Amino acid sequence: MPVKKLKAFLDEKKVKYVTIKHSNAYTSQEIAAKTHVSGKEFAKTVIVKIDGKMAMAVLPASYQVDFKQLEEIFGTPKVALATEAEFNRFFPDCEVGAMPPFGNLYDMDVFVAETLAEDENISFNAGNHTEIIQLKYEDFSRLVEPRVFKFSWKTVSFPGDPSERWAVN
Repeated sequence: MPVKKLKAFLDEKKVKYVTIKHSNAYTSQEIAAKTHVSGKEFAKTVIVKIDGKMAMAVLPASYQVDFKQLEEIFGTPKVALATEAEFNRFFPDCEVGAMPPFGNLYDMDVFVAETLAEDENISFNAGNHTEIIQLKYEDFSRLVEPRVFKFSWKTVSFPGDPSERWAVN
């Protein structure tokens, strides 16, 4: 079971957390809705390649990765979404698309969107499509030591929202 490795790690580090079981769900927005967690507080893990090296981009469910911003941050035009075939072998204990944002358990760098780092709690897939884990963001940050950047934008947008990306004509 994928969740056992993560729970054992959290228990070993004496971190308080809550697990929430839900019926099968595959999109982060759907999981957030089923578990009654805000789309801004539910973290999705997106696997990206930066100059060919796999990394975890962790952002709110209601946001999208801005690859141009990542290219600027890392100073390379070689930032892309990894395919399942490319990253699947890194997560033998997880269901595809349900990887928890603990890169330290999978030998991967973790980058967190600054909007997610502003929340008190973080919720995320526990390695499967039927359970999430919720804990204090502060504990997550201490355990994972992610780098925090602005590299995402909301998928649903309203003019005047400072976290939105709007085309300037």
